[in-house]
Amino acid sequence: MSVGRSDSLPPGRRAEPLQRLLFGGVYGSVLASALAAALSHEGTPANPGYDALWVALSAVASAAAHGYAHSVAHQTGEDTHVTTSAVRSMLTEWPLVAAVVPTIAVLLGSHAKWWGEASAIDVALTINTVALFGWGVWAARVAGRNWPGSFRVGGVDVLIGLFIVFANVLSK
Repeated sequence: MSVGRSDSLPPGRRAEPLQRLLFGGVYGSVLASALAAALSHEGTPANPGYDALWVALSAVASAAAHGYAHSVAHQTGEDTHVTTSAVRSMLTEWPLVAAVVPTIAVLLGSHAKWWGEASAIDVALTINTVALFGWGVWAARVAGRNWPGSFRVGGVDVLIGLFIVFANVLSK
């Protein structure tokens, strides 16, 4: 029997990569939805290429800030490799950045003139809301919930997405 990296970790640390993935997926999907909903070009022409870049940079900045905050929060007075620890912690936030990729993709599709930016935003909000359901179900299953309980958790995550969609509709 081979011993992998996760087998050598203490029990509490084994689930950490999966928890980071699930957290990053949910957080990134909510962030992408909020950023897409906030895109507005009243009085100026739409620029979906710029908007895609803005969403990407915002996701990278959010991931870096979250990773850095984790690193600082877990430092001790004896830590001598603070910079290495901070960079490593920031890099583990990649799921947050990955979760905004569908939003970036639909905005780039709009930039390529495949559809209008308003349609791209609607599609991004729909994709992210469906993704929130999936992230919620997956997280609940990982936590040991049964299928009905997992679907309830997914439903609550969908409510977060729908809140953003309704806020978007009301604000415009």
